[in-house]
Amino acid sequence: MKMTTLTEHVDSSWANDPAHEGLGSVVKAIADGARQIQAKLQAAAIADVLSAAGGVNVHGEAVQILDEQSSDTFIRLLGESGSVAAIGSEEVAEGVLVGDSPDHRWVVLMDPLDGSSNIDVAVSVGSIFGVWKRPPNEPVTPETMLRPGSEQVAAVYTVYGSSAVLVAATAGSVQGFTLDPSGGGFRLTHPDIRFPEKCQYYSVPDGYYKNWDAPTRAAAEMLRDTYSLRYVGSLVADFHRNLLKGGIFWYPADTKNPDGKLRLMYEANPLGFVAEQAGGAASSGSRPILDIRPEKLHQRVPLMLGPAGAVERTVSILNT
Repeated sequence: MKMTTLTEHVDSSWANDPAHEGLGSVVKAIADGARQIQAKLQAAAIADVLSAAGGVNVHGEAVQILDEQSSDTFIRLLGESGSVAAIGSEEVAEGVLVGDSPDHRWVVLMDPLDGSSNIDVAVSVGSIFGVWKRPPNEPVTPETMLRPGSEQVAAVYTVYGSSAVLVAATAGSVQGFTLDPSGGGFRLTHPDIRFPEKCQYYSVPDGYYKNWDAPTRAAAEMLRDTYSLRYVGSLVADFHRNLLKGGIFWYPADTKNPDGKLRLMYEANPLGFVAEQAGGAASSGSRPILDIRPEKLHQRVPLMLGPAGAVERTVSILNT
């Protein structure tokens, strides 16, 4: 059976839509980078690139060699697309300003290799991208990248593992593609993704229970008593499973991370956008993720993603 390719889907969906002009080249650049990263990961041990690069990123975390390679790969390909005005990366302190011609219509913020600390034990990892439209007739500055998630036009994430999967979301549409190992590119394998009606799983780092306040413990206990625990410890892998199988992901604030652990612009906003387009919800525990107006590029937040009913019930207990 012939499957629609990512290129065919993008061209048929956006080619004649002025509101999405140039977005196809952005998504194609991401897909090209994802194909290259999947190949690097499969050969990581053989190529001796599993170790840390010897430095720390802007968050004070050890940088893996593949973190740097992934960031460099996507920055290069997005820049070469001709459609991207600015790129923010979890691995780059100030972001990258690419161009401000009329063709540079899009702003991309990304976590180029989410879960990279799991690479050496062959756990699935991924890449996460939020895509905003550049304000027309405005110069491209660092502030161009500080936009609330509600203004996103698209979001993409990839999962690298037993297969490479790319999920792309625009308003009301979430489509999943799988990389053809024979060289046929990404093909549509999961059309029109929606959260299942039944929530089965919860993904919460219960090992930090001792660092949580009483409302957080009460909400986590409700989840534990209601659903089955599934927790990989790789955000994009946990979210992807919960999106397809029905589950809620929650990484709450704690005494060590009172502002939360995950990054608003690189992780929470893009996956929050995907969750909402798939009929789910995204919350910090106190307000919708996509409503948060960012104050800085590397801002952290607590993050809850999942079916709307499960998220609403958890938030109600958390705020009792």
